[in-house]
Amino acid sequence: MTSGTICGALELGRGGIMENRSYEERHQAALEIFDAFMGGSVAEPERGARSFTRQHGALGTFAFDVVMGDVWSRPQLSRRDRSLIVISVLATIGSTEELSLHTQIGLNNGLTRSEIEEIVIHVAAYAGFPMAMQASRVITSRFCEIDGVERLPEREGAAKLSDTERRERAHEVRKSLTGGRCADDIDADYAALVEHLGEVGVIAYHWAFGDLWARTELNRRDRSMVVISILTALSRIDELAFHVPAGLNHGLSRVEIEEIMVQMTIYGGIPRAVEGIQAAKGAFAKVEAKSKNQF
Repeated sequence: MTSGTICGALELGRGGIMENRSYEERHQAALEIFDAFMGGSVAEPERGARSFTRQHGALGTFAFDVVMGDVWSRPQLSRRDRSLIVISVLATIGSTEELSLHTQIGLNNGLTRSEIEEIVIHVAAYAGFPMAMQASRVITSRFCEIDGVERLPEREGAAKLSDTERRERAHEVRKSLTGGRCADDIDADYAALVEHLGEVGVIAYHWAFGDLWARTELNRRDRSMVVISILTALSRIDELAFHVPAGLNHGLSRVEIEEIMVQMTIYGGIPRAVEGIQAAKGAFAKVEAKSKNQF
């Protein structure tokens, strides 16, 4: 990965061009983000900045001024959306201590508990149940800490659906994901996926599409943002080729999808972010080519 590749793939300016903010301006932006992270409960955010540096040296300075001042302060996504991305990534890579912290930050940024729990369900499908169960335990522990209790009230389980009901829901989801470019007939659409993926297609159709994507606790736009974040964290380039256009179909803009990759520079690392932005731009180009061929 050359410096030219990085510079060409990731433009960190507010509006797509490089800015010339002073250090003081960047630091002030970081202080405002830190205050929001803490729910406005910090009397002197500057003390927090000094604590970062005192404990971690240069790393702490970067954690404050780059993570919060350069990235979190960008206007292309709301803080709620950025928390959605970060929780998705931290759960996927198993960063439990940071996940606990960002569960609280996510609540302060406007996510609900049910939305945070819904992220973890997507992690189960796209990163595996072991990572999802670990994340669920961390998040539950944080909720208990917030509430001052040892155990949360019993949760409501998932809908108990027949396979016919699951396929009906899955077909509606796939029409949404593909922008209507799947088979009109449910049985034909199901058969096509099974022919392509074998028994994996059976599970994907019934569970991922029929059970999971059809749930209402997050809207389709947010689900696409979560899935793109997970796939980027896992370097699943082939899957991004499908889910980036799906995100566009669900209302994400190209700028918002690119901003997921900017957030990934901090929480997944620049190499993953570069892979992700290249995959996204490749998907955008294919969408444009298909659009031109239709006229």
